[in-house]
Amino acid sequence: MKGYLILADGSVFEGTYHGEEKETFCELVFTTGMTGYQETVTDPSFEGQAVVLTYPMIGNYGVNGDDMESRQPWISALIVRELAAFPSNFRTTGSFTDFLLDRGIPVLSGVDTRALTRKLRDAGTMNGLITWQRPADIRLRLEEIKAYTVRHSVIRVSRKHPEVFGNGKRKVSLIDFGAKQNIIRSLTDRDCTVTVWPWDTPAYIILDSLPDGIMLSNGPGNPKDCAPVLRHIRELIESNIPLFSICLGHQLLALASGFDTGRLKFGHRGANHPIMDLSTRRVYMSSQNHGYCVLAESVDPTIAEVSHINVNDGSVEGLRFKNKPVSSVQFHPEASPGPRETSYLFEEFMSLIDSYKGGH
Repeated sequence: MKGYLILADGSVFEGTYHGEEKETFCELVFTTGMTGYQETVTDPSFEGQAVVLTYPMIGNYGVNGDDMESRQPWISALIVRELAAFPSNFRTTGSFTDFLLDRGIPVLSGVDTRALTRKLRDAGTMNGLITWQRPADIRLRLEEIKAYTVRHSVIRVSRKHPEVFGNGKRKVSLIDFGAKQNIIRSLTDRDCTVTVWPWDTPAYIILDSLPDGIMLSNGPGNPKDCAPVLRHIRELIESNIPLFSICLGHQLLALASGFDTGRLKFGHRGANHPIMDLSTRRVYMSSQNHGYCVLAESVDPTIAEVSHINVNDGSVEGLRFKNKPVSSVQFHPEASPGPRETSYLFEEFMSLIDSYKGGH
């Protein structure tokens, strides 16, 4: 049937609606990856958002059980130019469209995603309404659309109970703000036993487990919504146990240290974002998914230095603390989807753990 995307500025995009006959309010974002759509929709960092995929054909290699980044898709809706009718790949176990529809997630296809992406790039992240029926008077719905907010997403995506993965010689505690599965895989592949803790676990419980290293995971939403955990993060920093943070974890580490964060105009989402490691001046392609960043002017140089920057806009992409075994990055060194050339950061974290286990 026909479907409609109504944006907060009153513009309307038409397409073909797939799914239950329901209205979906959402925050609309775009991502530029050419592949990796299954990893994208199952990334908890997209909770509460409708995702526009800029690549024109989606679903051509189907879905499979190995490419899940969490237990379910978290997006509110998907918007694409063209859906592949018949997936073809030796790993395929089903259709991408069916995968979403079976889980109650509507899809709008046949949309001019190029025009839509340009609008979001120029105007910034915008709210929208996806529906199977066009309202008689769109103006009457605009206040509802503008009022939609995504708040406290971390509470919904984080585990409720601790889980343990792997059986390696290094003990790593991973705090789950919406952790992607490949962070866990990246650690267990490096001889780690990983204990994944709920987002609001007090620091003393984590420290009582005697970890060799601590990680703060990626996750969705405004980092300032997670203010209650900042005191726990400060305790973890002061413990002098090696600590490495990714994405939302990077932003929370900054807030806990007295730095500030702010919202980007349209965020960084995709698998082709160039970042520079300032220690080597080398540029890497990175996978990213975030709408907020650490404000460079807020970083206290006596506490930490900026270790990585975004080549496109100069925003902060990493921090390295001066007198603590603590570092963080805004991008995803574990990728999935995306390039894995920044996985060297996991190797550095392992070396730091080994150094501290051996008494420096």
